Amino acid sequence: MTTPYPVPSASEEPLGSLTRILALAEGDGIDSFLGDSLPHLSGRIYGGQVIAQGLLAAAATLPEAADESLPVRLPHSLHAYFIRGGDPKQPVVYEVERLHDGRSFSQRRTTALQGGRAILAMISSFQIDQEGTQAQIAAPSVPGPDELVSALEIFRTVDDPAAKFLGRTAPFDIRHVEGNIYLSPGPEITNRQCLWLRSRGRIPAEASQTVHRALLAYVCDQVMLEPALRSQGLSWRSEGMSLATLDHAQWFHRDVDASDWLLFVQDSPTSQGGRAGARAEVFDSAGRLVSTIAQEGMIRMPTATSRGSGDWAVRFDA
Repeated sequence: MTTPYPVPSASEEPLGSLTRILALAEGDGIDSFLGDSLPHLSGRIYGGQVIAQGLLAAAATLPEAADESLPVRLPHSLHAYFIRGGDPKQPVVYEVERLHDGRSFSQRRTTALQGGRAILAMISSFQIDQEGTQAQIAAPSVPGPDELVSALEIFRTVDDPAAKFLGRTAPFDIRHVEGNIYLSPGPEITNRQCLWLRSRGRIPAEASQTVHRALLAYVCDQVMLEPALRSQGLSWRSEGMSLATLDHAQWFHRDVDASDWLLFVQDSPTSQGGRAGARAEVFDSAGRLVSTIAQEGMIRMPTATSRGSGDWAVRFDA
């Protein structure tokens, strides 16, 4: 059996629940792992969770996992497709295929399955730390997180089961620069937004850089499509909306600290055919570019000839 990747458990909730769910169990064969799920408002498995678990499953098969004398290979990119929705009440099987181990890079294919059917397919790449020229774009000047309203404060003001659920279970504090779109659309139609986020609670000091990158992969799926919603004049409360992530690509440029305030600079370049593209550049509090992310998602609203499924279930009705 392949030993699962070590994920130390945070002592504070709700971060502790997340770290425990990311700690996979051994599966039935070599390079096979089992994962459980946190509950989600949509009634489906949250996509960021499957990406993070799949990344940690792949990391467990790297050369240094069997030989601690070898240099650590950190995830630098991943490309994932969501194939079908998952049932959070059933375990997820993660099967990892070892595609290549070179002198500097390793590639893995991870397939997440339920009932023998794939719900996600992902290829991730890992690299040994190496020297190279440093260059990056600059972070924009925006108000700091201490000047902004926390989403947690908004959830506490709304007398609704969905808001109470999010306030109790959200493992990250999120603060929007332009104001949130939880209850209603933004004040103007725009395809851009900025927000700050960080973990609610202390991440254990022994957590590896791979774990921190998995935590960033986990949370970003929660906010990636918001610029697309803004560009269409929508909010998370829009009646009849159907929404799902279709694919996810992410690059890690520098070390990530998920307990640090991270600035997301986001836009949505296009929406068409019930699909929308979204991008994000993620900076740490020192202004270093730590990650770049791209997604395509499905966003459907009822029309004269088509009804939205309306199964998103984030209602926030006061």
